[in-house]
Amino acid sequence: MIIFGPLLVLVGIGFFCWLLFTFAVFALPFFVGMTIGTWAFHTGAGVLGGAAAGLMAGGVTNGIGQLALAFVPWTWLRLLIILLYVAPATVAGYSATHGITQMATSSPAWQTVFAVVGAVAVSITALVRFTGMAADGPARQRLARG
Repeated sequence: MIIFGPLLVLVGIGFFCWLLFTFAVFALPFFVGMTIGTWAFHTGAGVLGGAAAGLMAGGVTNGIGQLALAFVPWTWLRLLIILLYVAPATVAGYSATHGITQMATSSPAWQTVFAVVGAVAVSITALVRFTGMAADGPARQRLARG
């Protein structure tokens, strides 16, 4: 039993770090979903109604970004859309990493260094995930136009 306690602690910490990283990568849809869910809850929708509204708003935000990347033909506008989704992920990655390093490191300089590394890692991951959502040129040409 002594072996299972630390093992479960490590698994729990790993799970929450993964969850935090995923929320940081999808910061814009998560923020929109939380905002709409909180608003719905405070206007009388209840817990389930607020959660449903928040999930719907976050999904719609993510879907709008995917559709915009798939159908916008101009590269500069696609880069602007990607920047719209990656910029909040960068801020969330910096904040999350800085909060974690404050518990582990006492030096403010090293806290900032680790926070910047975390922000870069989250930014690159968000950039790869959101550019992977965009269809390639030949794939967009195969779309049915009506």
